[in-house]
Amino acid sequence: MKDNVDIHVVLATSSDMDERHDDQEEAAERLNFILHAMYDKADEDIETERLERILHYTWEQWQQNSSLLEIEDDELLDWVDHTLATWDDADNSEFY
Repeated sequence: MKDNVDIHVVLATSSDMDERHDDQEEAAERLNFILHAMYDKADEDIETERLERILHYTWEQWQQNSSLLEIEDDELLDWVDHTLATWDDADNSEFY
């Protein structure tokens, strides 16, 4: 269940961001935008473990991504939608 996951636990701070980001605070805000979108768009009855794996995957994919600050919101939201729609097909469960 989605309510069992506290999104605030996974949110980034500027100190979490890699030095490859010129503006670490902005990079943290961008990552948090993606994490919030992932949480908000997940089904209400999603299994807790599945949502936790998806959020971990999201963190790993974007925390060190050097183009994080260059990607538009709508493109990030498309990535969120695609990830949620294809999560089972991608067989990410064994890695995250």
